[in-house]
Amino acid sequence: MSLSPASPSTARAINDRLALGLLQSEGPLTANQLKQLTGLSRPSVADLVERLQGSGFITVVGEAGAQRRGPNARLYGIVADRAHLAALDVRTDGVSVVVTDLLGAVLAEASAPIGGDTGTGPAVERAVALVERVARDGGVQRLHTVGIGAPGLIDPATGDLHDTSSLPAWHRRLAGALKERLGVRVLVENETNLAAHAERRDGAAHDRDTFVLLWLGDGVGAAVVLDGVLRRGSSGGAGEIGFLPVPGTGSLPSATGCEGGFHSLACAAALCELGAAHGLATPDGSAADLLRHAVETGESAFLDAAADRIAVGAAAVASILDPGCVVLGGEVGRAGGTALADRVMDRVAAMSPLRTEVRASTLGGAAVLRGALLAARDAAQDDLFGPRPGR
Repeated sequence: MSLSPASPSTARAINDRLALGLLQSEGPLTANQLKQLTGLSRPSVADLVERLQGSGFITVVGEAGAQRRGPNARLYGIVADRAHLAALDVRTDGVSVVVTDLLGAVLAEASAPIGGDTGTGPAVERAVALVERVARDGGVQRLHTVGIGAPGLIDPATGDLHDTSSLPAWHRRLAGALKERLGVRVLVENETNLAAHAERRDGAAHDRDTFVLLWLGDGVGAAVVLDGVLRRGSSGGAGEIGFLPVPGTGSLPSATGCEGGFHSLACAAALCELGAAHGLATPDGSAADLLRHAVETGESAFLDAAADRIAVGAAAVASILDPGCVVLGGEVGRAGGTALADRVMDRVAAMSPLRTEVRASTLGGAAVLRGALLAARDAAQDDLFGPRPGR
């Protein structure tokens, strides 16, 4: 069966989106550069530039070349203030917010604590008010899209956080409150999945289409990216590695708690206890600071013991998925750096015949907020510019 050729309007839309994608990734370009990068004819590029300027998507942002004058020297760029975005990193004890333009340039950012004794209504109000304040500080009157990263499972059918007693109720109420108050589109995603998105675009997995991010923080989790696609599982629970039964914990996890699973070996509290057993401690009790201190001072015994624990989960992931690459994410993964990652890789190699590279995160805890921003930016650009070719 032969395929019908694209209609002229469809072809124009594809070409426009291709050009906008290049302007997004490469920065301002001249018409001649767009011609070279797209392979389109000069008249087609001229029509494309005229359409995109008329639609308010691009504008002349400068000139290029030695002479810096004339139509051929004009540099075209995306109109960054065509839409504004917000990204939120929602934790059990607070929220961080960043507001950007359509290209991701940060206009304002702030964080606020939300204690465990704060009621659901006041907690939601505090988070929404923070978003409003950060937007005002950035000179933004209206947001287009908001991306939220939060702990917990996301229902693949609805995009909502699952109801769970282990997380604050205000987490589930926040998306609806933002939609109602601000009239914006809100995207909610598991924090570890967003961290993987950020590591793939801007971080340690930028050259990998298949990898697993092993999140190491107050909790542990994993994000699975196979052939460039984030895999969530049938209920949104792919990567809940904290519940993985492992040796060395003295008990088994349950349906209502991951104590006794891999969580009890590798979470921040467990690593702090391990550090204390090795005579190490940090003033604030942070596992990330403990790992950083161990790397700086060459505390090999502690690093070896931590790697022994983390490798149990990494080897399990490698044996089931064969991702070829595991990124140690979160604050702990970044703090341990290559000293920890190399030790984990050696231990995985001893436990599994499957070659698995282990890398340290380059984004750490900032990956969640970055991933939420990338998700919001992609969604906003698809809404404004049309889907990218191949999607």
